[in-house]
Amino acid sequence: MNAEQLQNTLRASQYAEQVLGKHSALLEQDYAIDQFLLPLTPLQIQNFVHDTLEQITDESTWMHALRVLRARLMFRWIWQDANRLTDVVTLTRELSDFADAAICAAKDFALAPLLAKHGEPIGYGGAVQDLIVVAMGKLGAQELNLSSDIDLIFAFDEQGETNGRKCIDVQQFCILWGQKLIYLLDHITADGFVFRVDMRLRPWGDGSALAISHVALEKYLSQHGREWERYAWIKARIVTGGKEGDELLEMTRPFVFRKYVDYTAFEAMREMKAMIEREVQRRNIEDDIKLGAGGIREVEFIVQVFQLIYGGSKLELQDRQCLVSLHHLGEVGLLEQNAVLELEDAYLFLRRIEHAIQALNDQQTQSLPVEPDLRNRMIETLGFDSWEQFLEVLNQKRAKVIYQFEHLIKEKEPDPLVESFTQLEKQLNEVLDEDAKNLVHEFWYGHALKKLPAKAVQRLKTFWPHLIEAILQSDKPQVALLRLMPLVESVLRRTVYLVMLIESKGALQRLVKMATVSPWICEELTHYPVLLDEFLSMDFELPKRQDLEDSLRQQLLRIEIDQVEDQMRVLRLFKKSNVLAVAASDVLAESPLMKVSDALTDIAEVSVNATLNLAYQIVAKKHGFPLDAEGQRCTLDHTAFTVIGYGKVGGIELGYGSDLDLVFIHYISEQGDTDGIKPISGFEFAMRVAQKFMSLMTTQTLDGRVYEIDTRLRPSGEAGLLVTSLKAFEQYQLKSAWVWEHQALVRARSIAGEVSLREKFEDLRCRILTQPRDEANVRAEVLKMRQKMKDHLGSSKEQQKDGIFHLKQDAGGIVDIEFMAQYAVLAWSGSNPDLAHYSDNVRILEDAAKTDRLSSADATALIQAYLRERAESHRLALANQSMQVSADDWYDTREAVCKLWQRLIDPTATFALDRNDCV
Repeated sequence: MNAEQLQNTLRASQYAEQVLGKHSALLEQDYAIDQFLLPLTPLQIQNFVHDTLEQITDESTWMHALRVLRARLMFRWIWQDANRLTDVVTLTRELSDFADAAICAAKDFALAPLLAKHGEPIGYGGAVQDLIVVAMGKLGAQELNLSSDIDLIFAFDEQGETNGRKCIDVQQFCILWGQKLIYLLDHITADGFVFRVDMRLRPWGDGSALAISHVALEKYLSQHGREWERYAWIKARIVTGGKEGDELLEMTRPFVFRKYVDYTAFEAMREMKAMIEREVQRRNIEDDIKLGAGGIREVEFIVQVFQLIYGGSKLELQDRQCLVSLHHLGEVGLLEQNAVLELEDAYLFLRRIEHAIQALNDQQTQSLPVEPDLRNRMIETLGFDSWEQFLEVLNQKRAKVIYQFEHLIKEKEPDPLVESFTQLEKQLNEVLDEDAKNLVHEFWYGHALKKLPAKAVQRLKTFWPHLIEAILQSDKPQVALLRLMPLVESVLRRTVYLVMLIESKGALQRLVKMATVSPWICEELTHYPVLLDEFLSMDFELPKRQDLEDSLRQQLLRIEIDQVEDQMRVLRLFKKSNVLAVAASDVLAESPLMKVSDALTDIAEVSVNATLNLAYQIVAKKHGFPLDAEGQRCTLDHTAFTVIGYGKVGGIELGYGSDLDLVFIHYISEQGDTDGIKPISGFEFAMRVAQKFMSLMTTQTLDGRVYEIDTRLRPSGEAGLLVTSLKAFEQYQLKSAWVWEHQALVRARSIAGEVSLREKFEDLRCRILTQPRDEANVRAEVLKMRQKMKDHLGSSKEQQKDGIFHLKQDAGGIVDIEFMAQYAVLAWSGSNPDLAHYSDNVRILEDAAKTDRLSSADATALIQAYLRERAESHRLALANQSMQVSADDWYDTREAVCKLWQRLIDPTATFALDRNDCV
């Protein structure tokens, strides 16, 4: 042994002195091996335990051997810690790995006599039942300290009976099994103990059954689970129990991590903190570096409160380990990076002090020693020259934790708005008409509130003055109130949202402003309150394409490929939350129209790409991969499949309520079979991918649909196949397509799928569009199609006489401009191929000017008219209003469009000043 290191070890720990005196021969043998002080892997620790206990059948010999091994390993860990040969994370992980191995060994050893006496425990479903051991607390998080209790919960999958000579039920069998496991580890012998076992975290605590079934645990958590138990179950981890254990733990996740952002965690945290403070005062343990102010528990509280608030929607926050989740909080922007670094530094320092305290006498304590000799031992181990110097550093680090904790979870001052409730109601009544007053009265005295729990009613009463104050500050108080009332009613039984709006400064004011502008936003939030989670954390910048891709990919990576319901939920909430973010940026930050459309189109494209990947994987998992048209095996990287976007998504001009016009094209060998266990033809494979895509996108769930999808623009329309080969698409477009189908192709582009196939499609599209065409014929076909649309979708003659203008379908509207852009491509791209390059109207019109087919003034006039009309259509969509507007307000814009229409398409059309219409 290294003499200096040995001296440091013995100075750091009286317990180490005892171990050395009792097991000097073994320790000298251990320390003669160079590898002994290197980090240990979980497998190495398992092998230590296995090799130590192998072939031991006598209980007392088994217990002696494991306790001696524990003493040897503890000496090693104290040696490493005292000589700074390890770090906190490595040390706590190794301690936890040893606990896991000891638990597994004890569980196995305890089973044999029970089987001999009672037989195997058989569930009612016929399966042999296993004892599920759930590690809680520091062991669950794999953060065990040098002299820590291990918090366990015992469970089993289902009830039943044993099949031996002395039959007992499965629960009793598992209780006996658990009792023996505890005895093997916890019982103090001449050699000490292995681990103190604490079972008080089980449902109902002390006095309740030691083992509980999956069903009983699920019922307990759903009906009786308390807030502090949510904190406890954050760190839960299955030590033994196999697939049934994993399923049991998965069942607890919704109890811990609520589907919606949960600001009630603040309230529970304050109650728990107050309880701990009372206990600290009662026991006079202010110097406890775990429970005292600025201690380990406060760092954990800060992390856990964010985990409980956001963990249901931000899955990366569900990690059990404190430091890992702390870093995630910084990455997702919930904590400032400086705060993350300060808390990490304090946590590691406090954990090292904890180890130094516990190394002294192998005692489960976090209180600073009072005896001078123990103090001196501890500060030498920690590298300080004096107790005063140590306290100065400790207090500095604790102060930083206290600041962050109080800043986050400080007690609320008495709410002055609640005190002035009557005055606020009086002011509100002064701006409401009788119908609105009656609506408020019915809300407060109706049946819905009478059925609410008292706590929910109290939260509503706390929230109401805040709502009134925000509404009174708006420029349309009655409008805001009437639009927000359905939202308030929709969350009455999930009043966590009311807490959220009170806790989140500024969120309520933003919500009121958005309500005055957009009933559509209010309706979305009312139907899908989960979107409030995202609303509260928005920065009101338009989402970036890369961020969208990264976010959705990370969310879907955490879901197994066969968990279709979870996939659909993620896709729906991704789309809805990000569209809401765009709308918020549109309304509150007044983002430019083109950027709004770009963002909405990006959301759609990212959704389509992800859904196509999922659909392809699901079908391939079942049937294997097909061959492509050239005989090469398709893979996830070579799918030979693409999705073509037409219309608004193709033209990068999506609005808030837009559906998606899509066509599916493949490059798969239709006759060849897939290479899976259940082979199907390549044609059927492509069809199933398209069908699965449609199902993932359009199935109506509680979270709605991702998008409405229209596939009627595929070859032969509704009579045609859902998915088409590239060759068949080419043949159709060249030989059978109508002119209007080539018009549609102008606004088409590949938006998802394999890159090489997307490039093939784009080449084909340009080749089709740049065919030489007779201008007169194109003009006649475009005019005929436009007239059909006016007749079926435009304003009636009576409406036109009444001064109504349909912004999209009437003459001089959006469709006229779109048709002129399409005409430009079909009529002129034969001699000017650059006109077929883009699919969006603005750039097509710009290119028409560059090629001198349109004058710069004409192109500018059309673009300005188009952007103005589209901007108004956006505003109307947000306001849930129709596209019919006052013709008088649009006269100049329509005149410019109609005059160009007359010149390009229909020389017989005139713009009649007296009727405000193009005829």
